[in-house]
Amino acid sequence: MNVYKTTQKTEKEIDFFDEIDMDDETVTELFYWRKHPNLHGMMERLYNKKGGGEKEFNCVPVKLDETDLSELEFAIKNKSLPTTGGFFFGKSEESEEEVKNDLDFIEKAKEALKEGYTVYYTSWW
Repeated sequence: MNVYKTTQKTEKEIDFFDEIDMDDETVTELFYWRKHPNLHGMMERLYNKKGGGEKEFNCVPVKLDETDLSELEFAIKNKSLPTTGGFFFGKSEESEEEVKNDLDFIEKAKEALKEGYTVYYTSWW
């Protein structure tokens, strides 16, 4: 599970890897998680809300904007990320450290947006 920032702009909100050059030096990882299924479940909800059509939410990017990040921040602070499971997913801890890391991601992503970057989430499992 990764969040990236790039100076490249996309027309689409979702499924836009055809518009991004992943080898471009402006693509920078902002955050990485391993086995945080509840956060992934929230990202899947955003993907579907934005019109996502993939049956399996895997290897598809979702552009994150200020509204998305505020929604995520609210869910994280209120421990209301959707309970999500799956074969490879493990279990979200909801520990103080996990919450702190998630809020750190939100802060970094908001700052990147203010600096003019495109910010997006993707995963591969």
